[in-house]
Amino acid sequence: MATLHPFKAIRPTPDLADRIVSVPYDVINTKEAEQMVHGNDISFLHIVRPEIDVADRTGDYDAAVYEKGAENLAAYINSSRSITEEDASVYLYRLIMNGRSQTGIFGCVSVADYDNNVILKHELTRPVKENDRTRHILTQRAHAEPVMLTFRDDDAIETEITKKSGEKPLYDFVTEDGVQHTIWKFDDPDKLVRLFEGIDKLYVADGHHRCKAASRAAKEDRAGGSTASSDEINFFPAVLFPMGHMEILPYNRIVKSLPDNADSLLDRLNERFTVTQDASPSVDSKGNVSMYFNGKWYGISFPEEKFDDVVSGLDVDRLFRHILAPYMGISDPRTDPNIDFVGGIRGTSELERLVNGGIAKVAFSMYPTSIQELIDVSDAGQLMPPKSTWFEPKLRSGFLVHTF
Repeated sequence: MATLHPFKAIRPTPDLADRIVSVPYDVINTKEAEQMVHGNDISFLHIVRPEIDVADRTGDYDAAVYEKGAENLAAYINSSRSITEEDASVYLYRLIMNGRSQTGIFGCVSVADYDNNVILKHELTRPVKENDRTRHILTQRAHAEPVMLTFRDDDAIETEITKKSGEKPLYDFVTEDGVQHTIWKFDDPDKLVRLFEGIDKLYVADGHHRCKAASRAAKEDRAGGSTASSDEINFFPAVLFPMGHMEILPYNRIVKSLPDNADSLLDRLNERFTVTQDASPSVDSKGNVSMYFNGKWYGISFPEEKFDDVVSGLDVDRLFRHILAPYMGISDPRTDPNIDFVGGIRGTSELERLVNGGIAKVAFSMYPTSIQELIDVSDAGQLMPPKSTWFEPKLRSGFLVHTF
């Protein structure tokens, strides 16, 4: 059964919250972070992307970067810009994007639940990103950003969400991307703690590396004989959304270069697939993909087939097996530098821009993986191909920080 753990949050003062909270660390690069904090020295990006404040670093993983992040977090906690809660609680977090509402419970979850597969995964993690986030956690003595989890819809939890969302919030504002963020505090979290004891599984939606890093940080801290940590290191922050609240956007693909026989690509694809010209850039049904090549969009339908497992029925896996590997020489989508991924929030115009600008030779617009497919893959103990899901809207970082 799932553990929901109340915590004593560090949170921004309401008057400064809209300037402090930031996009999560992993949706931007260092250069973009530098641009976003221009003129805003209190952005939470100074904590989750502290390399922007280290001029003489040897790289983003320089020891000085982690030390600067800890320094910036300590300065924030000790400033008049933040509030340290006296009592442990859980919160309600609602995001509204393009008129669609998504509301979840913001609390801590258990490292033990992650290790014991109460919290199920659907992606492999990369060691370099694991190492980075683990060092941030241990150096800052905090989990600065929440992960996004989902669970099967539950009427009793939905009732609590509805009741709380009718009350006065702690925060309620719209960020520069047009998303409305609203947070409420539960004065008595015990009822929600008990309700989550009836939830048998939680599923990682977004934040696999932060989950793994939290697990590693707890193990490494104990193995190192640290006496500085409390039991709080065994928990990490998450926003838990009912499945019915979730929406997945496509995660599109670009291929940077093609084999020597690229001139005959369309002819060869026509030999095996149904290829239509002047296709819509946006795919409207599973089993199809739109390809942008030489300034035109083509629709491709995958062949009828029987699937041996859940993963092989995913469109992202079928694209790899049927097109990327045999026709474009992509060896492994996790490691091949010839493939890159473009989140669906950027739209198909971004795919056209990348190809027309010579950054890529061909682009593929995908039909989104469904939340049920994510659940089915996780329940089967399988792993999706990399970059199979893009969740929107994204959680903002800096609302509620968990320290240990």
